[in-house]
Amino acid sequence: MKTRSLLIAMVIGAAVVFFAAGIYAATKVEDMVKIQDKGCEYTKGIVEFSHKKHSEDYAKKSPDLYKNKCGTCHHDDKGKPLVDIAAGQEVKRCIECHKKCGEPPKGKDAPKLSDKEKLEYVAQAFHVNCRDCHKAFNKANKTKAAPTTCTKCHPKTK
Repeated sequence: MKTRSLLIAMVIGAAVVFFAAGIYAATKVEDMVKIQDKGCEYTKGIVEFSHKKHSEDYAKKSPDLYKNKCGTCHHDDKGKPLVDIAAGQEVKRCIECHKKCGEPPKGKDAPKLSDKEKLEYVAQAFHVNCRDCHKAFNKANKTKAAPTTCTKCHPKTK
Protein backbone atom coordinates (compact mmCIF):
# COMPACT_ATOMS: atom_id res chain seq x y z
CA MET A 1 0.00 0.00 0.00
CA LYS A 2 2.85 2.34 0.90
CA THR A 3 4.54 1.68 -2.47
CA ARG A 4 1.32 2.44 -4.34
CA SER A 5 0.88 5.77 -2.47
CA LEU A 6 4.48 6.69 -3.23
CA LEU A 7 3.97 5.85 -6.92
CA ILE A 8 0.79 7.97 -7.09
CA ALA A 9 2.57 10.86 -5.36
CA MET A 10 5.44 10.62 -7.87
CA VAL A 11 3.07 10.59 -10.85
CA ILE A 12 1.18 13.60 -9.48
CA GLY A 13 4.47 15.39 -8.77
CA ALA A 14 5.71 14.77 -12.32
CA ALA A 15 2.40 16.01 -13.75
CA VAL A 16 2.65 19.20 -11.69
CA VAL A 17 6.22 19.81 -12.94
CA PHE A 18 5.21 19.34 -16.59
CA PHE A 19 2.10 21.50 -16.13
CA ALA A 20 4.12 24.28 -14.48
CA ALA A 21 6.73 24.12 -17.24
CA GLY A 22 3.95 24.46 -19.81
CA ILE A 23 2.59 27.54 -18.07
CA TYR A 24 6.07 29.06 -17.87
CA ALA A 25 6.73 28.36 -21.56
CA ALA A 26 3.41 29.91 -22.53
CA THR A 27 4.15 33.09 -20.60
CA LYS A 28 7.83 33.54 -21.46
CA VAL A 29 8.54 36.82 -23.20
CA GLU A 30 11.27 36.58 -25.81
CA ASP A 31 13.87 39.29 -25.29
CA MET A 32 14.81 40.02 -28.90
CA VAL A 33 11.72 40.86 -30.92
CA LYS A 34 11.71 41.14 -34.71
CA ILE A 35 9.15 43.49 -36.19
CA GLN A 36 8.21 41.23 -39.05
CA ASP A 37 4.96 39.70 -40.26
CA LYS A 38 4.47 36.76 -42.59
CA GLY A 39 2.90 37.75 -45.88
CA CYS A 40 4.49 41.21 -45.91
CA GLU A 41 7.41 42.20 -48.12
CA TYR A 42 10.09 44.44 -46.67
CA THR A 43 12.15 47.01 -48.53
CA LYS A 44 14.13 48.04 -45.44
CA GLY A 45 15.96 45.90 -42.91
CA ILE A 46 13.88 44.15 -40.25
CA VAL A 47 13.77 46.08 -36.99
CA GLU A 48 14.93 44.12 -33.94
CA PHE A 49 14.67 45.43 -30.41
CA SER A 50 15.20 44.23 -26.89
CA HIS A 51 11.92 43.77 -25.03
CA LYS A 52 13.80 43.65 -21.71
CA LYS A 53 15.58 46.95 -22.30
CA HIS A 54 12.32 48.65 -23.21
CA SER A 55 10.14 47.14 -20.49
CA GLU A 56 12.69 47.30 -17.68
CA ASP A 57 15.82 49.37 -18.29
CA TYR A 58 14.33 52.32 -20.20
CA ALA A 59 11.26 52.32 -17.96
CA LYS A 60 13.55 53.05 -15.01
CA LYS A 61 15.07 56.02 -16.86
CA SER A 62 11.68 57.46 -17.83
CA PRO A 63 9.02 56.29 -15.38
CA ASP A 64 6.63 59.03 -16.55
CA LEU A 65 6.73 57.70 -20.13
CA TYR A 66 6.29 54.13 -18.90
CA LYS A 67 3.57 54.82 -16.35
CA ASN A 68 1.28 52.44 -18.27
CA LYS A 69 3.87 49.65 -18.07
CA CYS A 70 3.05 47.13 -20.83
CA GLY A 71 0.37 49.53 -22.10
CA THR A 72 3.09 51.99 -23.05
CA CYS A 73 3.47 49.99 -26.27
CA HIS A 74 0.50 47.62 -26.28
CA HIS A 75 -2.85 49.32 -26.85
CA ASP A 76 -6.50 48.63 -27.62
CA ASP A 77 -8.38 49.35 -30.85
CA LYS A 78 -8.86 52.98 -29.77
CA GLY A 79 -5.14 53.52 -29.09
CA LYS A 80 -5.63 53.48 -25.31
CA PRO A 81 -2.99 51.64 -23.24
CA LEU A 82 -3.78 48.10 -22.19
CA VAL A 83 -3.43 48.54 -18.45
CA ASP A 84 -4.60 45.07 -17.41
CA ILE A 85 -1.79 43.08 -19.06
CA ALA A 86 1.41 41.84 -17.51
CA ALA A 87 4.68 40.47 -18.79
CA GLY A 88 4.15 37.14 -20.47
CA GLN A 89 0.46 37.60 -21.13
CA GLU A 90 -0.48 36.90 -24.72
CA VAL A 91 -1.18 39.98 -26.82
CA LYS A 92 -2.29 40.35 -30.43
CA ARG A 93 0.31 40.89 -33.11
CA CYS A 94 0.12 44.38 -34.59
CA ILE A 95 -0.80 43.05 -38.05
CA GLU A 96 -4.02 41.62 -36.60
CA CYS A 97 -5.46 45.14 -36.36
CA HIS A 98 -3.17 47.15 -38.65
CA LYS A 99 -3.93 44.79 -41.52
CA LYS A 100 -2.18 46.44 -44.47
CA CYS A 101 1.48 45.67 -45.07
CA GLY A 102 4.00 48.45 -45.47
CA GLU A 103 3.47 52.18 -45.32
CA PRO A 104 0.65 54.32 -46.66
CA PRO A 105 1.09 55.45 -50.27
CA LYS A 106 3.19 58.62 -50.66
CA GLY A 107 3.74 61.15 -53.39
CA LYS A 108 1.68 63.64 -55.33
CA ASP A 109 -0.54 60.95 -56.90
CA ALA A 110 -1.17 59.13 -53.61
CA PRO A 111 -4.68 59.26 -52.20
CA LYS A 112 -5.23 61.65 -49.32
CA LEU A 113 -5.71 59.49 -46.25
CA SER A 114 -6.86 60.45 -42.77
CA ASP A 115 -4.62 59.62 -39.81
CA LYS A 116 -6.96 56.74 -38.98
CA GLU A 117 -6.68 55.38 -42.54
CA LYS A 118 -2.88 55.66 -42.39
CA LEU A 119 -2.86 53.59 -39.19
CA GLU A 120 -4.36 50.69 -41.13
CA TYR A 121 -0.79 50.19 -42.42
CA VAL A 122 1.35 48.23 -39.97
CA ALA A 123 4.54 50.21 -40.70
CA GLN A 124 2.74 53.49 -40.03
CA ALA A 125 1.46 52.12 -36.71
CA PHE A 126 5.00 51.21 -35.67
CA HIS A 127 6.41 54.50 -36.81
CA VAL A 128 3.83 56.47 -34.83
CA ASN A 129 4.11 54.28 -31.72
CA CYS A 130 7.88 53.81 -31.66
CA ARG A 131 9.20 57.04 -33.15
CA ASP A 132 6.91 59.26 -31.09
CA CYS A 133 7.93 57.44 -27.89
CA HIS A 134 11.59 57.71 -28.84
CA LYS A 135 11.22 61.46 -29.40
CA ALA A 136 9.51 61.86 -26.02
CA PHE A 137 12.23 59.74 -24.34
CA ASN A 138 14.98 61.87 -25.90
CA LYS A 139 13.28 65.08 -24.85
CA ALA A 140 12.62 63.88 -21.28
CA ASN A 141 16.22 62.66 -20.87
CA LYS A 142 17.91 65.47 -22.83
CA THR A 143 19.56 62.94 -25.14
CA LYS A 144 19.49 61.63 -28.69
CA ALA A 145 20.00 58.02 -27.62
CA ALA A 146 16.62 56.70 -28.78
CA PRO A 147 16.66 56.37 -32.59
CA THR A 148 14.25 58.48 -34.62
CA THR A 149 15.51 58.01 -38.19
CA CYS A 150 15.14 55.14 -40.67
CA THR A 151 18.76 53.98 -40.65
CA LYS A 152 19.00 53.89 -36.86
CA CYS A 153 16.20 51.29 -36.57
CA HIS A 154 16.30 49.49 -39.91
CA PRO A 155 19.63 47.72 -40.53
CA LYS A 156 20.97 47.82 -44.06
CA THR A 157 19.81 44.87 -46.15
CA LYS A 158 22.38 42.82 -48.03
